[in-house]
Amino acid sequence: MIAPLFLKLTEYPAFRRIIWKPVYETMAKNFKDSDWHFMNYGYVPFAWEKALTLREEDEINRYPLQLYHYLASLIDVSGTEMLEVGSGRGGGASYINKYLKPKQITGLDIAYNAVKLANENHATRGLKFVQGSAENLPFSDESFDVVINVESCHAYGSVPAFLKEVKRVLRPGGYLLCTDMRSPNGMRTLKNNLLATGMCLSKEEVITENVINAIEYEENIKQKRISDNIPKWFTKAFKEFAGVRGSQIHQDLKNSSLVYHRFVLQKHFKTI
Repeated sequence: MIAPLFLKLTEYPAFRRIIWKPVYETMAKNFKDSDWHFMNYGYVPFAWEKALTLREEDEINRYPLQLYHYLASLIDVSGTEMLEVGSGRGGGASYINKYLKPKQITGLDIAYNAVKLANENHATRGLKFVQGSAENLPFSDESFDVVINVESCHAYGSVPAFLKEVKRVLRPGGYLLCTDMRSPNGMRTLKNNLLATGMCLSKEEVITENVINAIEYEENIKQKRISDNIPKWFTKAFKEFAGVRGSQIHQDLKNSSLVYHRFVLQKHFKTI
């Protein structure tokens, strides 16, 4: 979830490095609602995508959870070693671990409090969370089969540096699964950054309408969560940050000032 002013300022690397870490540190430290495990705007599947069956306890997070599911399901991640960069409160990696059955998934986030919260709530066999920078991943070369990045790379100081690191830690034939929003010009820049890695872009889909629908369908849950957990003096600003119906983020997606895409890239196999 990102406020519109912050999104516009993400053109400036210095701003991204300065502002985002303390924002997410504060969110994780002070707002610990027991069923708030995601920080994305959600997703409603296309008509041709198979409906998702969830456990009862996961229904409250259906829409943000679906953003992970339908991205991760673009390939078969079962039995793989995965890395989520920008794992936030940990709900996405936890979902993937429970439902899609990778061999191992590691969540990485720059915010210490987010990593602490995620480990407290979600760490289990096959799943752990570590602190680190997306632009300097603390892993050896060719450590993972899949890297997933959900509504996160808009906050990085250097997207090209992040992508260089992703390519380094992926094994030959490994995949990057990425979804995020940008202005139309910003999305063209992101796509050019992705292509510049030399990895093969095997899929790009526009999912703006899917995200708009999720914002609208999740409205009652989101408003109740804000009412129950956010101080009144901060409610108005937080609603913009959270992207409630009628917020600037919601409006900008509807009028195409913002677009939302998802991508699948594959690192080339080594040649003999």
